[in-house]
Order: sequence, then C-alpha cells, then structure tokens
Amino acid sequence: MSTKPAFQTTLHPENSVETKTYKLVESLKEFMPIENDRNRLGYGLFKYLNGEGDAPEVLLQSAKIRFEGIEYSDLAKKLSDGLKDIK
Repeated sequence: MSTKPAFQTTLHPENSVETKTYKLVESLKEFMPIENDRNRLGYGLFKYLNGEGDAPEVLLQSAKIRFEGIEYSDLAKKLSDGLKDIK
C-alpha cells in the first residue's frame, strides 16, 4: 500500500497581508485556545481585508470562534484595531 506525499504549504513573505493577519490572530492566542479556531479566524479576517468577508464583529459570531477570558466586544475591538494597522 502506498501513501501520498504530505501537502506542501507555501510560506508567504513576512510583509504580506496574509502573514500579518495570521500573526495578529496568533498574538491573541491566550484568549482563543483552539488552534483551528485561530486559523479559521485568520482566514476570515484575510478575506475581510480583501473585501470578501465580514467585519470582525460579525465574523466572531458566524465562525463560532470559542474564546475565553475576554468579552466579545473587547476581542472584536482588538481585532479591528489590529486590522487598521495592517491596512
């Protein structure tokens, strides 16, 4: 029986929007313990920056991100402020 090779991921440059967006979400990992939630949120925020997705306030609810130790409005504000720096 043979197996397929592992999926190759492409790393983006340090100054790209993708990298900055995912780093923003990773900087708040103390409030979001599940890695998959952080990845899903990073992708959603990246889509938002490209004009295709929802704002952080909506995305936190629609993506069903589990967070703890912070209020919903405070986390949404931190994300919105961080996105202003990326734009």
